[in-house]
Parts: sequence; structure tokens; C-alpha cells
Amino acid sequence: MPIRLLITFIIVLFMGPTFASANTIYKCMKDNKIAFSQTVCPKEYRQHKIEYQLGITTEVDSDKVVLKEDPLKALLKKQTISKEKLIQLLDSEVYRLKQENSYFEILRASEIQKLDRNRYWHKKEKDDPDYVEDLAEINNRFDELMKNNRHVIIVLIEHKNKILAESANDGAIAKE
Repeated sequence: MPIRLLITFIIVLFMGPTFASANTIYKCMKDNKIAFSQTVCPKEYRQHKIEYQLGITTEVDSDKVVLKEDPLKALLKKQTISKEKLIQLLDSEVYRLKQENSYFEILRASEIQKLDRNRYWHKKEKDDPDYVEDLAEINNRFDELMKNNRHVIIVLIEHKNKILAESANDGAIAKE
């Protein structure tokens, strides 16, 4: 009997993090009293969201309204950095997006290779409707991801060119 208990304990020990990997609880606070809940707190309570994921616990004040603003747009609006630094950041983001597109091509090739191996082992032809449909789905997914990146690259390059044109105009005015 102790061996079964030990085995059960070990299984629970290893499965525990799996079950707890996406746990969220809420810390409800009112008049210096704290209660914990698995559901959202009533409106009269202040609320903190506590998440446990991959061995890390985070607590966030979820009452506060979170404004999600793109950090690059925030920098562009505030103009808190020099134009040279901004151009450097734009160039690095364009480079990162191009690298991501290259990575997407590698992932696409890997998924197609996996699909081909599966087709081979199931003795299907290349014109098999399931294979053709799966291949089209893979290509469409990666084409869409890369299309989105190319669009962002175009916007970033246009913005960079606008900054360069403004700098050229500022330089021409300063010379007068």
C-alpha cells in the first residue's frame, strides 16, 4: 500500500504544475479585508488578478484601466529621442521583421516536409484532396503572416523617409 501512495504522490507532484500552469485567482479587497476567489470580484471590491504560470506568480491590479498603446507609436508622438536614434530603431525593426519572414519560410518548409512525410507513410499521392487542402492551408497561413510583416515594413520605411525628408528640410532652413 505505501508504494501505491508514493506513486500517486509522485504523479500528483509532476502533474500539479501542468494543472496549475494556467491558474488565475482574484484577490478581492474591501475595508482592510482580503478574500480570494476563482471568479471576478464584486464591483464594490478592489481586485488584483493573481496568475501562476510556469512556476512564476504575478499579481496585477486589474481594477486599473490598461491602455494598450504601441510603444513605437508612443515614442513617435512624444519625440523624446533624437531623429538619428529613431531612424536606427526603425531600421532595426525592419530588419527584425525581415528576419521573422525568413523564419516563417523555414517554418513553412518544415511543416510541408512533415506533411510530405505523413503523405508518404500513408501512401497517398500528391494530388490527394486532403494533402492538397492541408498544403494550401499551410501556404495561406504563412503567406498571411508574411503579408502582414511586409505591410508593416512598408509603413516603417515610409515613416523613415518622412523623417529623413524633414531632416533634410531642417538642414536646408538652418543653412539659410
